[in-house]
Formats: sequence, structure tokens, C-alpha cells
Amino acid sequence: MAVPIAVLDCDLLLYGRGHRTLDRFKLEDVTDEYLLSTYGFPRQFICYLVDLLGATLSRPTQRSRAISPETQILAALGFYTSGSFQTRMGDAIGISQASMSRCVANVTEALVERASQFIHFPKDEATVQTLKEDFYGLAGMPGVLGVVDCTHVAIKAPNAEDLSYVNRKGLHSLNCLMVCDSRGVLLSAETHWPGSLADCTVLEQAALTSQFETELHKDGWLLGDSSFLLRTWLMTPLHIPETPAEYRYNMAHSATHNVIERTLRTMRSRFRCLDGSKGTLQYSPEKSSHIILACCVLHNISLQHGLDVWSAPAAGHMEQSEEEYEQMESVDSEACRVRQELLLTHFS
Repeated sequence: MAVPIAVLDCDLLLYGRGHRTLDRFKLEDVTDEYLLSTYGFPRQFICYLVDLLGATLSRPTQRSRAISPETQILAALGFYTSGSFQTRMGDAIGISQASMSRCVANVTEALVERASQFIHFPKDEATVQTLKEDFYGLAGMPGVLGVVDCTHVAIKAPNAEDLSYVNRKGLHSLNCLMVCDSRGVLLSAETHWPGSLADCTVLEQAALTSQFETELHKDGWLLGDSSFLLRTWLMTPLHIPETPAEYRYNMAHSATHNVIERTLRTMRSRFRCLDGSKGTLQYSPEKSSHIILACCVLHNISLQHGLDVWSAPAAGHMEQSEEEYEQMESVDSEACRVRQELLLTHFS
């Protein structure tokens, strides 16, 4: 006679029934140094996340044993900052690897729900003016509302083996379009674009372009590198500068645009799940996109909490951009006029 085999929850075997939540780990029981070294963030930051996400993470579930918001957040931070579901990480807070995965999914969705709260362009004129002044203080480039660039994040091959995610290096990736301010705060993050798309194509199709062409073009512009087309709201470097004014423009452009490059390096260093050193994100493109966006939200929250020291470049396998830069010749005569006026007015 066949004996039915029950599939048991590892957490249930370890902890049994009887409590509404599994409070295996207490923040007050460990040192600040331990939290920072294991989960990548200090106690105050983690407590803020518990307050921010606690209600969402406490939603009723069909499971007999819910994991506390605190434990879920620690599990997710452990994954974001280490890039792995190592057994020791789950052991540290007393949950199984399967539960670690569920925690990451829950926290990721809770952070994605709040993306617009933490990632957005300023609306009021005073803040916009301050944004421009802060950029001008870096290298004398006027009118800058943000610096834009793309970065690739490696993902596993989709089940359908969708070639649209294969980038120019033959690897599966998402091409993520990012904009930040002079401090590295993200103002826009679109993390879902297939890796086969060139940076200029991503921007052409992005919500960012629609925003700037219909709402945000307030006597200012973004700065992008030579992988993008020159637009009235997007200033790119000159391919072959010839005059002193053109050289000064390119130097100011490069020094200012460097902020987004440093920001992306910092993010890959802080969130090792993005840098490829632990392998690709083992999720579908949609779920991988949400994980990247969740890290973007955490990046901005960390800057709000004063954790804004620029980090050293991460030794990941994915470079910042898959582009082989080619001069993108603009056919927009108005955009050429705007850049020429900028050269004459501020760099001559």
C-alpha cells in the first residue's frame, strides 16, 4: 500500500504552531556593527523600513505562520546587499531558504508600491531652481535638471528564451534607464527594458521622454552621453570639439554627467544582487525589474538618512553600459540651436 508523503514547511518543522508571527530575530539583541556588516544598513535605517512597510508586510496570508515584518525586511536586505540566498543568511534570522525567497518577494513588492513616493522629479519652482543651482555648482553647466544614463543588470534566460533580452555581449540583461540629481538621488528609474535595446532606443520609448516633452521642460535639460540623440531637453557632448568654447562645454558636461556614473557604481557596490558577482538575478524579467526598482527606492531612502558616501566601484561582471559609443547625429535643428546658444551664452 502506497503511503502518502506530506510536503512540510521547514519553518513549521522548526517552530511548530501557536503564534501569529515568527519573531525569531530581534534587532535589540544584536550590535550595530553586526547589522551593518550582515545586512548592509544601520539600525535606524532598518527601523524606518519596519515602520514604513510593516502594515503591508503584515497583510493576512493563507499560511498558518506569518513571518514578522522585521524578519522579512532583514531577509530581503540580506539578499539585496549580498546577492545570494546563502543558508547562513537564513540561519542568522531563523528561516529556511524557501522563506527567504518569499520574504524577498514580499518586501520587493512593498517597495515597488512606494516607488513614486521616493523617485520623482521636483514639482515646485523653488526646488527646481535649487536643483539647477546645485548642478551648476559642480562644473558651471547651467540649466541642468538631471543627468541620465543606462546600466545593464544580468538576468537568467527567460523560459521562452526571448532573444530581446540578449545584449551585445551575448548575455541576458535588463537595460535600465536612470536619472539622478547632483547628490545621486534618483529622479527617474525605468528598470524593465530588454537588454537588446540600445540606450537611444530605450530613451526614445521611455516614459521619461514623454514627461519631458509634455510636462517637465522648464527652461532646462538633462545631460546624456554620446549614446543618446541631442534634443532640446537633452544636451549631449560635441563629437569633435574645435573651439575653446566647445572644449569648455564638453569638459563641464563630462564633469557634471559623471554624477550618474558614480551613482550607478555606488548602487552596484551597495546592492550586490545587481552587479553580477554573485551570478544573474534568478527571476523572470518582470520580477528582476521589480528587484532593481526596489533597490532604487532603498538607494534614495538611504540618501535621505545620510548614507551618501560615494562607494568604490564594484568588481561585478556587468559594465555600466553595453553601448559601443557612436556619435548620434541629431536631425533636430531646434536642439542644435539650443546647444549652440548654450555654447555662446555660457562657454564663449
